[in-house]
Amino acid sequence: MSETEVTTAPCPLLLADGRPADRAWSLDPALKHLNHGSFGAVPLVAQERQELLRAEMERSPVVWFPALPQRLAATRVELADFLRVDAGDLALVPNASAGASVVYAALTLPPGGEILVTDHGYGAVTMGAERLARRWGGRVRTARVPLDADEDQAYEAVVAELGDATGLVVVDQITSATARRLPVERIGAEARRRGVPVLVDGAHAPGLLEAPLAGATYDFWTGNLHKWGCAPRGTAALVARGPLRERLYPLIDSWAAADPFPDRFDQQGTVDATAHLAAPTSLAFVERTWGWPAARRYMDDLVGYGARVIGTALAETTGVNPSVDVGMPVPGMRLVRLPDGLAADRIEADALRDRVARELGVEAAFTSFGGTGYMRLSAHVYNTAADYEYFAEDCVPVLSTWARANSGKRSAQ
Repeated sequence: MSETEVTTAPCPLLLADGRPADRAWSLDPALKHLNHGSFGAVPLVAQERQELLRAEMERSPVVWFPALPQRLAATRVELADFLRVDAGDLALVPNASAGASVVYAALTLPPGGEILVTDHGYGAVTMGAERLARRWGGRVRTARVPLDADEDQAYEAVVAELGDATGLVVVDQITSATARRLPVERIGAEARRRGVPVLVDGAHAPGLLEAPLAGATYDFWTGNLHKWGCAPRGTAALVARGPLRERLYPLIDSWAAADPFPDRFDQQGTVDATAHLAAPTSLAFVERTWGWPAARRYMDDLVGYGARVIGTALAETTGVNPSVDVGMPVPGMRLVRLPDGLAADRIEADALRDRVARELGVEAAFTSFGGTGYMRLSAHVYNTAADYEYFAEDCVPVLSTWARANSGKRSAQ
């Protein structure tokens, strides 16, 4: 059975008092929320915790801010325990892109040096690599990894681009646009053997993978807690090991600049750090209510079912096979191929996302890779089979109409 051939809808998860899981969130009930992977969703209990922390901050800022570094240091211990890393290796940053920016700001390239990325890389992180390369007179080299490449093929595609000029490797643990894994463990080990530092973009990994940093060889890893971990937005971790980590400084210089890594990241002037302080509340809520292993199994079963019912509807209305062969699939996320005429590039994909939300009342993710458009499904515990059945029955016919109209316009040009 393939990753999408899930024939039975999983039973919805419930809260301890028997209510549907979505009652623990403040999501708009007038919308269907099928895109948890982009921005996450914060449970009410964590929103309430953050509001209490903000009220405490506003009541007495002169007391709050001097004491904040100690509170953040204690929070780092809790977050490091969730990620199964040493708290002394973990710094707090606003998001994974900020973590990458911290790394870029710390490194230099020799004249003619190269930064190796892949064609699955997150656009903003790749743009940062290009800016770093321009600053030092270097260049970015892109490894082409086929969507259906298995672990060995993906590894070989990346390693083939390593060379004497490579000064940094940037590789996604879970790709955003294509919802697949890359073999960061093997790539990191080979880069380490050659003396090349590695930055792993683990934006989607916390919460989706049980132990995202286990077995990996890397110099820098950055991941969002506000996606699958459901922490308040602006909550991420930067994990660094080895001698290069002492080059890392927060993007804002403050009074802790002389402190060692990661302590210097705990003092950022008047930045509102309540999101990080409330993050353990979100993580504990999922663990206490369902347990993370059960939550992950539900998300994976549900998104597999969703891909099947939406894919079946697309096949029936368009006659096109919507199934996608993803070489290293991940739990909780799936791709469904869209018909020609939809999401041929990133700009079209974003426009489709906005139109579907505006006209169909569904928050969904649409991506593009190699000129082909995809719907990227990403489920969390508040989703149910009915969400995907609604999209298949009510929205897929509209998408098919839009696709035919767009294809007709292009043919007429």
